[in-house]
Amino acid sequence: MNPTPDPRKIVLSGVRPTGPLHLGNYVGALRNWIAFQDLYRCFYAIVPWHALSSEYANAKAIRGWSYEVAVDWLSVGLDPEKCVMFLQSEVKEHAELHLLLSMITPLPWLERVPTFKEQLKELQEKELNTYGFLGYPVLQAADIILYKADLVPVGEDQAAHVELTREIVRRFNRLYGPIFPEPRTMLTEVPRLAGTDGRKMSKSYGNAIYLKD
Repeated sequence: MNPTPDPRKIVLSGVRPTGPLHLGNYVGALRNWIAFQDLYRCFYAIVPWHALSSEYANAKAIRGWSYEVAVDWLSVGLDPEKCVMFLQSEVKEHAELHLLLSMITPLPWLERVPTFKEQLKELQEKELNTYGFLGYPVLQAADIILYKADLVPVGEDQAAHVELTREIVRRFNRLYGPIFPEPRTMLTEVPRLAGTDGRKMSKSYGNAIYLKD
């Protein structure tokens, strides 16, 4: 990836606080985030409401995990003087916009998202047949367009979510006027890092090597 510097363009990305960050998070996202600080207007969010979509039974732990994510961000070189780092749940407009977007998003759009079916299969020990989990991409769309982000750096597995955001934006703008820009996906140089068992590295799969290790 060779991004062109443009301080007018807005970058938005986030991390679910479901535990400490791992090497997959670093090579797939954080390494680029650090570089982007000097190229764009960057907003980086810790997103507890996304964590609740799968970790609702461990809600009390999310606060501690959010702290761990913030520490990991600072430790790898994110600079609060160069970018905006914030907690999604402290900005209530995320929830309000999510509610409005959920009114216009067709159910089949959500059911076809690849990660929904993949994680239902992989995480059978958790009850994920909830609206919160199915509607995860709608909340993600709200996170992105609330800041009128131009660019969204993501790994390969999240690219479908950004494309869904673009579809939601087109539908919203068609109904209510040209309010939100369509964000563009920025695929990372390492779109998918294998974990210790060969699957995508993930805390959920128990195959991660953590930054603090």
